[in-house]
Amino acid sequence: MTRRTLLASAATIPALVAATDAPPRRIAAIITEYRPGSHADVVVGKYLEGYNQDDQPPYPRSKIVSMFTEQVPEADLSRPRAAKYKVPIYRTVAEALTLGGDKLAVDGVLLIGEHGDYPSNDKEQKLYPRFEMFLKIADVFRQSKRAVPVFNDKHLSWSFRQSQRMVEISRELKFPMLAGSSVPVAFRQPAIDAPFGEPQRHAVAISYSGLDIYGFHVLEVLQCMTERRKGGETGVRAVQCFEKQACWDYVERNGWVKRLFEAALARSNTRKPGEAKALVKSPAVFTVDYADGLQAAAFLMTGMVEDFTVAIDVPGRAELVTTLMDLQNGRPHHHFGCLVKQIEVMFETGRAPYPVERTLMTSGILDFALESRIQGYKKLDTPGLAAVKYQVTSASHFCAKGWGADGKRLD
Repeated sequence: MTRRTLLASAATIPALVAATDAPPRRIAAIITEYRPGSHADVVVGKYLEGYNQDDQPPYPRSKIVSMFTEQVPEADLSRPRAAKYKVPIYRTVAEALTLGGDKLAVDGVLLIGEHGDYPSNDKEQKLYPRFEMFLKIADVFRQSKRAVPVFNDKHLSWSFRQSQRMVEISRELKFPMLAGSSVPVAFRQPAIDAPFGEPQRHAVAISYSGLDIYGFHVLEVLQCMTERRKGGETGVRAVQCFEKQACWDYVERNGWVKRLFEAALARSNTRKPGEAKALVKSPAVFTVDYADGLQAAAFLMTGMVEDFTVAIDVPGRAELVTTLMDLQNGRPHHHFGCLVKQIEVMFETGRAPYPVERTLMTSGILDFALESRIQGYKKLDTPGLAAVKYQVTSASHFCAKGWGADGKRLD
């Protein structure tokens, strides 16, 4: 595989629509919690403070014109930021979308339902109210007989059923919707994508941290690469979870898993020295059986790595396709700027740059994997996921450049 071949897709990354004489899009930010380091800080903050969050250009062209925050923690940033940038904070979701009036008065919505003091269920899923907030947004659309683009951060919902309903409503009301993680659009080392339109046999992704909070991220890493295979996304027929010794046993009894695991691990910039079993106290893996025969596994290896890597086996290619999705650990968290660039594509064009079905799939895989866990690690048939079929274009969406020594973006 040549570097020229691998970079072909990256060269087609869509640029933001150039500024026109049209006024900037007016955006409502619907937020659970806005504090330092929260997703609201690193997404909404880029609209208010610039991509480098230093009150200097470049800025997204769209402008935040209203906010709603469900919770106000001790370290709240929403109030001081609202005062500094003269953005009103409204008491309800509806008022934020109508600017206190009686009909929709914005051109787009950011739904940042991540972080805050919320309970967890028996599957250890954080019960963020994204679905409930989304329904309030959709109510305003219905009442106003007009809808605008919506971005939903991370999972659509902790519940696959609720996630399905969110996508159904977006189709019913005919508004573009984008969702998901910042990791698939982050700068990559090397800057490559999975070959478009070629078959895939096996795939492995590796990450770290909690089953719910980062399990979602590693599944998005997996899905953004596998959805590019020949035939597009054809659905998932079964999901299973393994932990601890059962995770290591799964690796040992599947030669393809061991091969791809080692190849993905070799891309890590944070791999700690030492034997894996000694480093990782609670290993976990989500196994995914796709309807077209592709087999995949998403690992959480806390204690051994602190980044996101992937390996894909493409029949007919001598080498595996491997890459690192590189995140900037400190401010301004460059990968969230990469995500904002894609959100801006949707706000400017009225079209999502990649399908919301990717996040419908990953939300569902995670929900079923955690269900497998509490059912004694049973393999679960997933007819609902088997029905999630979609196609992507050949375009890639990750950032082609990273950041400089000063931490600021290079593009």
